[in-house]
Amino acid sequence: MQRIRVLVVDDHRIFAESLAAALAVEQDVEVAAAGSGPAALRALERAAADGRRFDVLLIDADLGVAPPDAGETPAPDPAAADAPAAAGGIALVSRVHSDHPEVRTVVLAERDDPRRAAAALQAGASGWVAKDCSLSRLLQVVRGVLRGETHLPPALLTGVLRELTATRRHRTESERLVESLTPREHEVLRCMVAGLGRKAVAERLYLSPHTVRTHMQNVLGKLGVHSTLAAVALARKAGVGPVDLEHVTT
Repeated sequence: MQRIRVLVVDDHRIFAESLAAALAVEQDVEVAAAGSGPAALRALERAAADGRRFDVLLIDADLGVAPPDAGETPAPDPAAADAPAAAGGIALVSRVHSDHPEVRTVVLAERDDPRRAAAALQAGASGWVAKDCSLSRLLQVVRGVLRGETHLPPALLTGVLRELTATRRHRTESERLVESLTPREHEVLRCMVAGLGRKAVAERLYLSPHTVRTHMQNVLGKLGVHSTLAAVALARKAGVGPVDLEHVTT
């Protein structure tokens, strides 16, 4: 019998252990629990190294964001200047989707929220389920996402579709603005997305700092923003990636 390996990720220990115990009663389910995002990522890495990867992560939508390890300084995210802060659970969904794309994620939420549910789907989640749903419903979702299905409560569908449509409209507008840039301005924008300052951009593109300053001002003007952070947020929304920083000294 093919066993389904499930990891419950919730910083409310009693809930996590209770849910894990309930799921473990099923003959085809093997379950473990993690109390934080970092703990979940470590569990995923260990499981992959042992050849026993998890199939599904059940992630608390309100999972607390753990502080960085001692000595580490988290890099600022320029995109945050133009977007609502992501809940810890949704941020973990994005990380898992990026690092372990074969693993399915389902978000467990205490309340219906179309905006956050849409954000979870965009981050790579395969489902959004109420924490107080029945065990049979949760197992139906777990087995469904492993078949490639996406699960949402029916009451959320209209709101989620509205949010996804609005997001796509904003992305299209961002793409249109980026397309107005000249090739050189686009290159400067990619340097900005990479976090390079004016001097570093000048060295990379073999331009004078004055010329780079002019290009940056033109980029801000054409994008209709007033700061580098806002320009970077818009660029990311339009799908503009950072310039390759390999062999670059800043």
